[in-house]
Amino acid sequence: MKKNTLFAAIEMGKMNLKNRIVMAPMTRCRAIGNIPNDLMVVYYQQRSSAGLIIAEGTSPSPNGLGYARIPGIFNEAQVLGWRKITEAVHKCGGRIFIQLMHTGRISHILNMGEGAEILAPSAVKASGQMWTDAKGMQDYPTPIAMTPAEIDMTKAEFVTAAKNAMSAGFDGVELHGANGYLLEEFLSPHSNVRTDKYDGSMENRCRFVLEVAKEVSDAIGKDKTGIRLSPYGVAGDMPNYPEIDATYDYLSKELNKLGILYIHLVDHSAMGAPTVPIEIKQLIRQNFRQTLIICGGYNKESAEADIESGLCDLVGFGRPFINNPDLVSRMEHGQELSQNLKTDLFYTADAIGYTDYPNFKVPVVLELA
Repeated sequence: MKKNTLFAAIEMGKMNLKNRIVMAPMTRCRAIGNIPNDLMVVYYQQRSSAGLIIAEGTSPSPNGLGYARIPGIFNEAQVLGWRKITEAVHKCGGRIFIQLMHTGRISHILNMGEGAEILAPSAVKASGQMWTDAKGMQDYPTPIAMTPAEIDMTKAEFVTAAKNAMSAGFDGVELHGANGYLLEEFLSPHSNVRTDKYDGSMENRCRFVLEVAKEVSDAIGKDKTGIRLSPYGVAGDMPNYPEIDATYDYLSKELNKLGILYIHLVDHSAMGAPTVPIEIKQLIRQNFRQTLIICGGYNKESAEADIESGLCDLVGFGRPFINNPDLVSRMEHGQELSQNLKTDLFYTADAIGYTDYPNFKVPVVLELA
């Protein structure tokens, strides 16, 4: 087997991954009461043949619970729920990181607990709507602009959540700096119009992201800290801006200086967003000398090509893992991938469209007498 094939083992930092296939984080809204449960144990264990699982976006605080039924990792019940999941994945020889996702302004108070607030860099309302179990689709509200004290509090919440993740048995933490959520909201001049040290220049808009990355990596280890970025992504009402290339050039260089484990670069063009130019992918590859994961619209052939060319070290697959729990085996052995993807059940609350997708079955060939 070639050393750089998609299915070969690889060292990522201090850990060994059994292949270069990453199950990308995907919100699935099954955490009733924001607590990971036994249904989620089954879901992740079914997909533990991936070299690395990055678990769904998980809030580091009550203020980050923007969506209905997403998990948190800020209380004891949540830590215990996640521990069952990490133990199940490890029992199957898998590795699993948690994605810490503070939704920022992409939120609604009906999805949050009493006393929670919708915080963002600035009081800039996002266009669009969000589902709430209580009242259906609702407009995004105008968020509260974070005070310096709230910025410090939020950084501390990320650190505590990362420590909780270690207590829950995760192999590491991925910071969600993409998709229009809180960290990316600081990066963009459309959502960040502050007049303090967190805006006024490209470097200032990157400050919060870099501070969170540093404080988390100082707390749990650089070799356990990654980050997801989505340059040219438009999710969460995040239009592109003139400094976007320079922003991710600077940010990837600074993340390299911090020495964190990986950057997870997502290209949403397969879902209708602008394509991330190959030059930006190559620039980030050049700037960041640790592990680079790229995700978005891959199949087996394109994943192999980008790994063999050296563009990335690992490749993330999202939706194909939903209806192909044995995706690694299917791709490795040339088996047919299921196309039966029940998109209307992505964010429902039960097992249907979640843990009921079958593994591949070899067709039975009957011989005629």
